[in-house]
Amino acid sequence: MSKQDAVPSAAEALPDPADADNVVYNPDEAELREFSAHLETTTEFGSPAYVSEQRSRSSDRTKNDVDDEFERADYDRITEALSHAREDEMLCIDRQVGRHPEHTYHYRYYVPKEYGRIALAVTRLFEPAPADAEPDFLTVQLPDHDDLAIRAVPDAGVTAVLGSDYTGEAKKAALRLFMYRAKRAGGLGLHAGSKRVTVHDDEGDLRTVGQVFLGLSGTGKSTLTAHGLGLDDPEDAVMVQDDVCALLPNGTVAGSEGNGLYLKTIGLDADEQPEVYDAVTHETAVLENVDVADDGTVDFDSETYTSNGRAAVLREHLDSAAEEIDLERAQQVFFITRNPTMPPVVKLPADAAAAAFMLGESIQTSAGDPSSAGEAIRVVGTNPFIVGSEGEEGNRFRDLVDDLGVECYVLNTGYLGEKAKSIGVEESTTILREISRGRVEWDDAAERGFAVPTSVPGMDIEAYDVADYVEDYDEKRRELRAERRDYLESFDDLDEGIVENVY
Repeated sequence: MSKQDAVPSAAEALPDPADADNVVYNPDEAELREFSAHLETTTEFGSPAYVSEQRSRSSDRTKNDVDDEFERADYDRITEALSHAREDEMLCIDRQVGRHPEHTYHYRYYVPKEYGRIALAVTRLFEPAPADAEPDFLTVQLPDHDDLAIRAVPDAGVTAVLGSDYTGEAKKAALRLFMYRAKRAGGLGLHAGSKRVTVHDDEGDLRTVGQVFLGLSGTGKSTLTAHGLGLDDPEDAVMVQDDVCALLPNGTVAGSEGNGLYLKTIGLDADEQPEVYDAVTHETAVLENVDVADDGTVDFDSETYTSNGRAAVLREHLDSAAEEIDLERAQQVFFITRNPTMPPVVKLPADAAAAAFMLGESIQTSAGDPSSAGEAIRVVGTNPFIVGSEGEEGNRFRDLVDDLGVECYVLNTGYLGEKAKSIGVEESTTILREISRGRVEWDDAAERGFAVPTSVPGMDIEAYDVADYVEDYDEKRRELRAERRDYLESFDDLDEGIVENVY
């Protein structure tokens, strides 16, 4: 059997669930909650809360047959999952990924009935699919399987999630394939949020700026994407997409999740993140691995279960969410890092921006690997879900931002030095607001490889000179640049111009 024939396409893998006696097809919310009633705790807000066995993605147990060596046993795991979907008591939901005319996909998801809670969360994230749509993506999730393994066949659009009851696996199974399809169409899938900002320019005229934020989960991507930037009417800032989108060759940024967001809840503060807090505490939110007392009291600061607590919330309950999920045009891209040697913000030319894309420097968070939280990490595109050549992703990013004239920045949302100087939400949002207005002044030094701000209205930027907080900063920066170059040279498909322009 050839690789292409090893797994049937999503549309062919299983019969229409409406004709299957073992499948409850598109149950309503009450039924989904009833299926998992034995697992539910009701919060003080009236929302359901659940605790899973697996509390983060199992990235080290995930393989796809484009990038990884797939043996017969790997394909067998998928065919076994499909067999369970044909024979066991299952539920099935059909949802839609995206709204863009050329990048909208039908996602069919199977899970055993007792895990209706996972399907409930998925319904919060993705809109219902048209009744007559054939599936483009298919996932079968079997939490009780004794072998923890996630296996994907991207060209067939099929994923098997075995041994994990974590909702994030159901979500990313669809989004991984959404990004893969975008790349095949000449665009680039991004683990990113998108935002539309309307501000006055120096002439007093309103201008609209499309912003895209790339960052690992837990680095502030959702917070900054949803933040109103302290603007008053007629100026405003609205979130278009929170987690995964696709930069298309015409500059449009296609969104993926039309219904809601899957937000981290650890440390959630009503004063610092009022909009997010209101959505998470709405009765329609679905909480996962959040500490809830017997009387329903919720403790967002507790790490009793994990620091990766989550809430699947509806967009309509987030005041800053736009009605649309596609950004008409991207003008600015921000790489969110927590590298302590980086200033609060720097501006990069296209080749250096592609180097930043490839470096994907940040600090590991509990969403990826709780055991390594706090350690320095590099993830190409800050995107753990890339399918295909990573070097080609960097080349595609450089070509797109260069052709489209997109401005690129690195935004540090952590500390300068060893936690010597904190860069808080207020500082980051001030920077974003003033960059949107075009009021930041820059010092561009070719030997440095990036421009640093010399003036940011509303912020004492001189107090954030990274050299004041990192001992022997110039020497360390030279060493880091050399080390970064060595790292980039390990990608065989990456253009040399990107390697040479590492910052």
